[in-house]
Amino acid sequence: MQHTNIVLLQSDPKIAQTLAALLSDSFRHVHLAKSVDELRYTAVKHHPAAIVLDLESASLTDVETLKKEFDGVRVICNHRVADEEMWTRTLSVGADDCCPSSDTRGILSAAIRTDQLSRHMAA
Repeated sequence: MQHTNIVLLQSDPKIAQTLAALLSDSFRHVHLAKSVDELRYTAVKHHPAAIVLDLESASLTDVETLKKEFDGVRVICNHRVADEEMWTRTLSVGADDCCPSSDTRGILSAAIRTDQLSRHMAA
């Protein structure tokens, strides 16, 4: 059952398409942004439950700013070489999770948890 919107910003078009296809089964609309500015515009317009953000397309400052601008929207970060140190740094600026870009199952799992959390909060 599809309930919410999600916005993706990815540096690798192949990963963007793979994630979009996986997430489209669980989310009403998957919006692909090409820049942080476009992501902001899309998030304002579509009120997503989550943002999946490639850290090769945005900085940690961008993550922190997005969390402040879009209070209540989960930000799930990914990076092609994500490790424990990167996970710690992203969480310290407010990200809700950080996964390797190749871990599409982990990204999907974090996004689905976002969707389930939204449904529980609305109930």
